[in-house]
Amino acid sequence: MPTLNIIHSADWQLGKPFVRFSSDVRSALAEARFDAIDRLGSVAVLQGAAHVVVAGDVFDNVDPGDRIVMQALTRMERAPVTWWLMPGNHDHARAGGLWTRVRQHAPASVRVVDTPEAVEMEEGIWLLPAPLEHRKSAFDPTAAMMDMTTPPGVLRIGLAHGSITEFGAVGESSNLIPPDRAQKAGLDYLALGDWHGFLTVGDRTAYSGTPEIDRFGRDEPGACISVQLRSGELPAIVRLETGRYRWLSRRWDVNSIGDLEREMSALRDEVRLSDVLLALEMIGVVSLSDRIAMTSAIGDRLAHELRHLDVDAVALSALPTSDDVAQIDVQGALSAATVSLQTRAEAGGPESHFAAAALERLYVEAMRFDAEAAR
Repeated sequence: MPTLNIIHSADWQLGKPFVRFSSDVRSALAEARFDAIDRLGSVAVLQGAAHVVVAGDVFDNVDPGDRIVMQALTRMERAPVTWWLMPGNHDHARAGGLWTRVRQHAPASVRVVDTPEAVEMEEGIWLLPAPLEHRKSAFDPTAAMMDMTTPPGVLRIGLAHGSITEFGAVGESSNLIPPDRAQKAGLDYLALGDWHGFLTVGDRTAYSGTPEIDRFGRDEPGACISVQLRSGELPAIVRLETGRYRWLSRRWDVNSIGDLEREMSALRDEVRLSDVLLALEMIGVVSLSDRIAMTSAIGDRLAHELRHLDVDAVALSALPTSDDVAQIDVQGALSAATVSLQTRAEAGGPESHFAAAALERLYVEAMRFDAEAAR
């Protein structure tokens, strides 16, 4: 009775540019994607898996450059496993293109499956790949699996890249895969790529997700799947974390500097901040002095502890207190302006936000003037 342990991965997207970030963050994220290959190899060894199947989008585009190709192959060559690489929509197959280059330089342990033909992985184990020849196609890439014949009694593992049709994809959607493909094609397991998070579809189909998360909206670390296969039985599917960087989204309701300090302390206890990219939304109503203190705590401390920080503080309103206004020690026209701005800020309405912002700016400048005068 054939049995097999494999590691299922996908969506490495090596060479992804991360253009919205600073150069140091871009470099760190790009290098982490190569490091993920090392972690996948280590996971395979620990799980007793002789094979790693990669369900498309190994590279971020069809011309990633020689360094990226060679770095990937060198990393894979280190691990005592066989790697099975299939083109996805980002790195689709084309004559004389990327995959010809990969095959020319690949060590014996790296196998490119860029044609829809069943291939024997080892005795009694067959891989049925559905490589993409175009970035977008209106056709089901797994349809060819129905005609892929293999000897009786073997394990049949499908490898594909696309969207399951029951996700609600319609209209312009492409590379659509029916949710019952594994059953109809007699597959023991269907390894999918394209969806960047872990997801099972029935008993024999799963998305591994990417080994390194590459966008906000998925708080969990990158991962792969360990799959234990035994002929005639359902596969045992286990998600295993491989990612270094966390892309976290947080919404903090803070009404004092103390609230902010507690939120930051809880975050430090939860994760290693140097490995975190944080999209932070702050809401609440605070005094002017607390808002200035919060801005300093975020900009001068937290932002430097994190790998990257995006802050949205539009919904963090400053409501000046009498103590705040007393700190703005101004005379004449500025005194009248301070009173007017305070009145408008407290009144609410469409002008209150702008009035509060102007009063905050006046407060900051007054504090700066006092500090310079005290030197």
